[in-house]
Amino acid sequence: MKIAVACDHGGFRLKNVLIQELQNQGYEVVDFGTYNEDSCDYPDYAVKAARAVASGDCEKGVVVCGTGIGVSITCNKVHGIRCALCHDVFSAKATRAHNDANMLAMGQRVIGEGLAVEILNAWLNTEFEGGRHVQRIEKMMKIEGEE
Repeated sequence: MKIAVACDHGGFRLKNVLIQELQNQGYEVVDFGTYNEDSCDYPDYAVKAARAVASGDCEKGVVVCGTGIGVSITCNKVHGIRCALCHDVFSAKATRAHNDANMLAMGQRVIGEGLAVEILNAWLNTEFEGGRHVQRIEKMMKIEGEE
């Protein structure tokens, strides 16, 4: 599976930890930057990862900034993206099982590296349940075309 990753300066260190975890598990990673801790604008990088997921070039995406809020909002502006901001394992599992989230956002200044890896693994290893959740996702995604 190919996974898009991106961050701003506030998520640079955590992004690299997550990349290493993904590669250790055999995932192919596409790193959309940033590539250092120089101040930058999170939308410039998050949107690249989101577009890669939306187009199908990558199956899933992981984005990181200081809080995870900015990158998650940015990604959710891209048609077809369901990016969930998670800072606990339960939410990571639930958003895959119930919302079929195709992107995960986290905040480097909010959680530690160990918990971030646990969240990543929970998110990656939880399957979408389907069933009653399908119609809910269809309703959610229909909103994109109504605006």
